[in-house]
Amino acid sequence: MALNAAECDRLIAAAERNRRVLSIGHELRLSSQWGAIKRMIDEGAIGDPLYAHVSLFRNPYRKGQENWRWRLETVGSWILEEPVHFYDLVMWYFEKWGAPLSVWAAGNNRDREAGLYDNFTSIVRFPRGLYAVITQCIAGFEHHQIVEVAGKEGSIRATWSGVMDRTFEPSHSLKVQRRGRDHCEEIALAPSGEVFELEEELRRTVAAFRERRPLLGGAEAKRRIVICLEAERALREGKEIDLKW
Repeated sequence: MALNAAECDRLIAAAERNRRVLSIGHELRLSSQWGAIKRMIDEGAIGDPLYAHVSLFRNPYRKGQENWRWRLETVGSWILEEPVHFYDLVMWYFEKWGAPLSVWAAGNNRDREAGLYDNFTSIVRFPRGLYAVITQCIAGFEHHQIVEVAGKEGSIRATWSGVMDRTFEPSHSLKVQRRGRDHCEEIALAPSGEVFELEEELRRTVAAFRERRPLLGGAEAKRRIVICLEAERALREGKEIDLKW
């Protein structure tokens, strides 16, 4: 969306001033895997959630046109590049239980500028003792993502693996142990991955604009930017940061 909160505010104000619809893309919500987890949580399949874990192990980022992804003035930080979507997932999953209360983070890199973290881990605390762990390693190989959610009465685990993030032939799975069951079941999935989610996002965005509504509004999307910035501050200052909304 933007590199800082002030830029978010300018976008939101410009949309309101010009009577335009501002829609921010968080395409993981549209995934056959990650979206299904949200539906199962909302249906109470695992009882009230207690914990979430989002992990990514992948090859280094492509530099992009004019090296934009490797320049702080254009990317902001690598926390804003990919973990922003993981923060969105856990905030979306747990939205019924309230906004995050605090964020902590640790990270390091291969002798690059601060902000370009090859390895990054964050803990987000929510009301009622809920918490989420987000971890990313871009000093790896291929593209492997895991999302796990544990509740009071069950749990969910999803995996995605491919030779790269934009593969059309990934290996992916979604399993759930529902409340009252003593075994897990595997859920049949439609194709999953960035190439499918971006196409679905475009389709839904066109439909939403025709109805003059956003898929995700500016105010809510701004919170994802704020938590990324506060996670970077937590890493830099070596302490947990309370979030003020």
